Amino acid sequence: MLLSIQDLRVAFRMGQGVRAEAVKGVSFDVAENSVVALVGESGSGKSVTAMSVLNLLPDNAERSGRIVYQPEGRQGRDLLQAGLPELQALRGKDIACVFQDPMSSLNPVFDVAKQLCEPLMRHLGLTKRQALARAEELLGEVGIPEPKRRLSSYPHEMSGGQQQRVMIAMALACEPKLLIADEPTTALDVTIQRQILELLGRLKTRHRMSVLFISHDLGLVGEIADQVVVMRGGTVREQGPVAGIFEAPRDDYTRALLSCRPSLEGNPARLMVIDDHMAGRAAQSVAQAKDPAAPVVLEVRSLAKSFWLREGLFGRREFKAVQNVNFQLRKGHTLGVVGESGSGKTTMGLTLLRLHEPTGGEVVFDGQNLLTMTDRDRQGMRRRIQIVFQNPYASLNPRFTIGQTLLEPMVIHGIGKDTAEREQRARALLEKVGLDGRAFGKYPHEFSGGQRQRVAIARCLTLNPEVLVLDEAVSALDVSVQAQVLNLLKDLQDEFGLSYVFISHDLAVVRFISDEVLVMKDGVVVEQASAAQILAAPREEYTKRLLAAIPRGYRAAA
Repeated sequence: MLLSIQDLRVAFRMGQGVRAEAVKGVSFDVAENSVVALVGESGSGKSVTAMSVLNLLPDNAERSGRIVYQPEGRQGRDLLQAGLPELQALRGKDIACVFQDPMSSLNPVFDVAKQLCEPLMRHLGLTKRQALARAEELLGEVGIPEPKRRLSSYPHEMSGGQQQRVMIAMALACEPKLLIADEPTTALDVTIQRQILELLGRLKTRHRMSVLFISHDLGLVGEIADQVVVMRGGTVREQGPVAGIFEAPRDDYTRALLSCRPSLEGNPARLMVIDDHMAGRAAQSVAQAKDPAAPVVLEVRSLAKSFWLREGLFGRREFKAVQNVNFQLRKGHTLGVVGESGSGKTTMGLTLLRLHEPTGGEVVFDGQNLLTMTDRDRQGMRRRIQIVFQNPYASLNPRFTIGQTLLEPMVIHGIGKDTAEREQRARALLEKVGLDGRAFGKYPHEFSGGQRQRVAIARCLTLNPEVLVLDEAVSALDVSVQAQVLNLLKDLQDEFGLSYVFISHDLAVVRFISDEVLVMKDGVVVEQASAAQILAAPREEYTKRLLAAIPRGYRAAA
């Protein structure tokens, strides 16, 4: 057995004698040359459990139990008793980590070569020339084209998938015996996610490496794991071989996790959430079709956006990010926009709102072209078209309470006759999005990701918008919170008649919430049809490839 975690308990000192227990007696083993998946919702304790192995936890963490690391031919060692020098010798060499957000781990001021060479020179004692040669080999091994040229690239010059591949190359530099992969594919589009999973599978076989794979998505781990450990509230609810977990889950919570994710087959009126499954509530009927004759609220004609890139000393070239996009959005309807990273879908959404200045085309809203409006006229229109971004923490001011965040746009746009009326409206909206009145005086860091996204939605609603552009608004949420937010969006649409432009890389989510779908590739719409038609009979090879890349769990893999 390579790693054995026995009765692990982790608590955090919160001050004034208060302790928050995050992990409560967790035990499981990781065998050599195997993949063990830790699965659960946000806050289940899975990341804290994994980070305890190398003590990558804050200073206020207290750990107890045993974490025995015993590679073949060596004496076992309890890592909870290891000092910092011993752990530093293990980090990167014997046990490596890959995290969810590569940009939080890659140093933005160093090129790829420097970041890859550092562990090779430190742990293996290679010379700079030897390290550079090995770094080039590693980039090729993880599938990055033109590896020699990419050595001189900086992280911001690479796509999200390429950044994650660089992180994997860094983790594999010293050929570790255990790789801890903490949500390594969560924010990636389905085709890049598929490539990363296949890459990890090949590297695990080639290097006879064990992987501790952390995820909230059981459908995803069904394609890579040998063993699955299901966690909730800091405890293990169920563990066993992947086949047993998928074919005959014993725990109600495991069954609930398996059923939370939107399906490509059928389209219910609402998604079942964890509490629905645990309480034994039945699924709701199929969603009702929308009125095809509803009035058009937004019409986009030949929308285009180009960026000019510097080339050489004095030259520049045009990069066409969005080309000739056309669609109509009807009242109470949702237009889904899907495509890989770099397909132009986010640029298109931002150009709609003139957060990017367009190169050409028209965006007609209420009889007026938004793209030719003066700044004064556009201010009034901005209130009626709002945007919700992927990362709510980045779009919420950390110095403002939730109350201040909701009141500010109402003050700017003159909504409400006085502070008391605005506060009453803000509190009512918090209740509408599922947060109680106590949230009003709290700060963003006191909330989970799903709760922060609810605050971001409430902030948009303070201005009585007619159209919401949702840019990957649920992609970073775990499956149960994602289901709650998607249900909330449908409820708000039914109540207020909102129209959505829903940008996502997740076709299952788009199937659930959208009436019509645009498929984008290289800035161009390659296919456009109803959600049911796109999924049942896609015409384009690119759309078929997106559908084929969706994780379908153990049964499909088997």
